[in-house]
Amino acid sequence: MTRTRKTLIALAVVTTPLLAGGFVIQERATRDGVRLFEQVMSVVGDRFVDSVSASVLYEKAARGLLRELKDPYTELYTPKQLEAFNTTTGGFYGGVGMLIEEQEGSIIISKVYPHTPAEEAGIQEGDRIIQVDTSSTRGWRIDQVSSRLKGEPGTKVTAKFARPGWTEPISATFTRRTIRIPAVPFGIMLDGKIGYVPVQNFNETSTPELAQQIIRLQNEGAKGLVLDLRQNPGGFLDQALEMSNLFLARGQEILSVRDRQGIAELHKAERDPVAPRLPLVILTDAYSASASEIVAGALQDHDRALIVGTTSFGKGLVQSVYRLDGGYAIKLTTGKWYTPSGRSIQKERKLLDDGQFVEVRPDTAESDSVRNQRPRFKSDAGRVIYGGGAITPDVIVAPDTLTTAEQKVARVLAAKNQETNIALYEFAFARKTSVKPDFVVTQAMRGEFYDKLQKKGVTVDRKDWDAAQGYVTRLIDLRISRLAFGDSTAKRRMVNDDNQLVKALELLRKGQSQRDLFALVSSTTPPSGNKR
Repeated sequence: MTRTRKTLIALAVVTTPLLAGGFVIQERATRDGVRLFEQVMSVVGDRFVDSVSASVLYEKAARGLLRELKDPYTELYTPKQLEAFNTTTGGFYGGVGMLIEEQEGSIIISKVYPHTPAEEAGIQEGDRIIQVDTSSTRGWRIDQVSSRLKGEPGTKVTAKFARPGWTEPISATFTRRTIRIPAVPFGIMLDGKIGYVPVQNFNETSTPELAQQIIRLQNEGAKGLVLDLRQNPGGFLDQALEMSNLFLARGQEILSVRDRQGIAELHKAERDPVAPRLPLVILTDAYSASASEIVAGALQDHDRALIVGTTSFGKGLVQSVYRLDGGYAIKLTTGKWYTPSGRSIQKERKLLDDGQFVEVRPDTAESDSVRNQRPRFKSDAGRVIYGGGAITPDVIVAPDTLTTAEQKVARVLAAKNQETNIALYEFAFARKTSVKPDFVVTQAMRGEFYDKLQKKGVTVDRKDWDAAQGYVTRLIDLRISRLAFGDSTAKRRMVNDDNQLVKALELLRKGQSQRDLFALVSSTTPPSGNKR
């Protein structure tokens, strides 16, 4: 930094007349721009058909400025939006314990968290929120409903819900509590001695939660570990660094950040790892983004993990949050992330006029031939790894796909999503206390669920229904096992339907060390190329 500054000073001495002229032009352009902005604000404020306050105009101008940057990750947050952002990434909030989503203009309950006021009040997935306190939610956006339900722990909020099949609304009064959304919902032992741990996000407690599960599994005799980062959108940078450090040795580089001037900020492991040699497979997919890619990329570069699945999202931009007066804040893109080998995590994208954010050079397929077209880098041990944005797996395994018959039924159920969710919840809830952990979904159960859907107005051709037996069985199995025994048991029951996880377990059964894992897949690795 000092050397760069001295160079600029030396140039200024030699080229003073040229720079002085440049400054005059720059100052004139700046003055003209300021004058234009002030004139536009004055005319709009004085002449626009509707009265608009100056404060509203200035906020709209600020949002317009950021929008014209064509960066969907740069945002202006109001005080309420900033609070919601902190809640999402922080993992704690004062509320009632429901996950809500917008469906065709209605706010629907998509998940009820266990041991929360919502669960205790009997709220069900699929219920529609129609009133909060004394206000109807008709026409409300999802953030309006969310902000009214949240509040200081210990305070009360009343809501009314519509439930298909019920003639009268359901009213419930909740006492808000501190709701904790776990980043690591469980850790289980599979296939004898192979640990499996999913990480859902990177909030303030992600790394200690994961460390606790790893230590427990190692104490129980785990001989290998699957770290599932699929569907993980990321979160806090410091958690990505600390999570990488659970596996990397002190002093190893994890990440570099480069700003628009190309200045790099290095991040290295600062502590001894908790699992320095445990054979590790990381699962990724197209929804693994940001912090997930930092962890996967660092461990792949240092030959500490074998990556299995599909190419990650490619979100390698640094966002910094700058607090402003009045409780506002700007989330601004300020740099790019690079893995230790020098790979940029960011897939180049552009924002179209219609609001779509698309890749500049999209991959047309997830295959070895597509992977081989990417720039080649080298891991610490000399393995070929691929750049071009995102994290490309060492072993590409496509996700599970539905048959044509299953897709047909899935489309019908999706069109009646609320009614389907209610029917499935009621069907599963009725069996919650009677099933055993080894229950089997029978033809009679599929038939009974079919009849329940028909009564809810979800019309499916019976021949199509019978042809989609596998898909229907998985729907019923997952919902009953989740309600009766929790997420970990549900996952155990669905392992054989997850071909990416099946591949990871197959490799870990054969490989006794990390080096063994790489040797198992070396025959599929293309010849080495030059490090870039």
